[in-house]
Amino acid sequence: MVYNHICVINTAEITGSRGKVVITMANENKKDFNAMLHDSKDMPKFQIITDRKSIEKYGGNKMYFAPPIDYDKVMKQIPYGKIITVGKIREYFAELNGADFTEPITAGIFVSIAAWASYQRSGNETPYWRTLKANGELNAKYPGGIEQQKEMLESEGHTVIQKGRKNIKYYVQDYESALFNLKKL
Repeated sequence: MVYNHICVINTAEITGSRGKVVITMANENKKDFNAMLHDSKDMPKFQIITDRKSIEKYGGNKMYFAPPIDYDKVMKQIPYGKIITVGKIREYFAELNGADFTEPITAGIFVSIAAWASYQRSGNETPYWRTLKANGELNAKYPGGIEQQKEMLESEGHTVIQKGRKNIKYYVQDYESALFNLKKL
């Protein structure tokens, strides 16, 4: 499938390896995301947090850090027509590893790394467009941005809706009904 999205970044068009013109976050065309995906950064690991507000927010003090490749492995398991949220992946990792929660900042970063790594590979694709942000929101930081993710999701039968007037965001309508149950893995 070839996409003909046009985007000008710093007055230069960026063309991906599959002939797509992509929206970039910060020099994605110069980064090796597959190397980042396989850099475990001493993970998996646990950390005990002591900040009361964080303990209350996340429901405990045992925080798990999953390596980037683990996010990619889970994202590859989401079948056609189904979706998952980053939050559900974090819950899955925490339960699987006996933690109270999975660290949220690295989760978002590692999901983006998995998406860009897939984009840079010529095969072994990760269907990253099926991984959404909280509340079924589309991720503008994926290759091709919102438009490409929207197109891919709609091609799999999902309805994407727009919310907001000034700060416009896009969501999969009734995303909860299409969530993949990670306990099936």
